[in-house]
Amino acid sequence: MNLFLWIALYLANTAFVWWVVWGGAAAWFEGWRSLLIVDWFFALQWNSEQIALYTLVCWVGHTIWFVVGLFVPEVRTFFW
Repeated sequence: MNLFLWIALYLANTAFVWWVVWGGAAAWFEGWRSLLIVDWFFALQWNSEQIALYTLVCWVGHTIWFVVGLFVPEVRTFFW
């Protein structure tokens, strides 16, 4: 993946995380919609604060992966 696409995907992810954590979307994701971003059946019982925290923790992991990918191009792949 080229550097431009790597940065664009990270910025899109950051915008989504901002919307969920600080934009109030965590309340919208409560209930069955939480499966769309959390992907655990236990998330059906989570409240908006738990969903926002989970999203923020995942973003920290994505940020670390992004920074490593800036300097190591081999990391810019998807491991499916």
